Amino acid sequence: MLTIFDCDGVLIDSEIISSAVTAEVLNEEGFAITAEEVTSRFAGLASGEMEAILSEETGLPVSGRIKERIQAEFDRRIVHVKAVPGIAELLDALDGPRCVGSNAESTYLKRALTSAGLYDRFKPYVFSAGEVGTRQGKPDPNVFLHAAREFGVDPAEAIVVEDSFAGVTAAVRAGMRAIGFTGGAHSWPGHAEALMEAGAETVVRRHSDILAVVEAFRSWDGRSV
Repeated sequence: MLTIFDCDGVLIDSEIISSAVTAEVLNEEGFAITAEEVTSRFAGLASGEMEAILSEETGLPVSGRIKERIQAEFDRRIVHVKAVPGIAELLDALDGPRCVGSNAESTYLKRALTSAGLYDRFKPYVFSAGEVGTRQGKPDPNVFLHAAREFGVDPAEAIVVEDSFAGVTAAVRAGMRAIGFTGGAHSWPGHAEALMEAGAETVVRRHSDILAVVEAFRSWDGRSV
């Protein structure tokens, strides 16, 4: 059974950095928004979708200069990103193929996962939604379906670990089982409920709980671990 991990907020604690930077810059540019709102409303979406929503709501354009400011500050801070606690131990214990499926660009994924000491645990199976298949990002199932094709696995035989509504939605649309994860530093009140609403079969707060869920899924399907 293939296990697909989202990156930001599941493997590395980057969502809290991204939300803080985005809110700081947007507020300086006249958009009233908190880091918590950025996380709860836009986590898992491609940046272009967030910009379109904000522009429609406020009537203000999110200019290229603003996006450059956000990216530059995020790049400065991401070098210090840490792995989410427990992920290394989970990867040590988890049998079977695994990969990363993210909306982020592949250059960022390599840099961030390397900083957190995780890139070698997945390479070369680190997939960017905008660079594979139809190039569509989550909540489109593109990146997850691409991963299944790469491994020659039926989507029904794959499990996705996701921390965002868009990511869980993409997994469900791909015909895969979804485990919601709320163990990142960016988690907010109502996070678990949102993931369940999107279609997660269960939600966990610790990576140490994921192995038991994967084992249960395999057992229900009549497979050994």
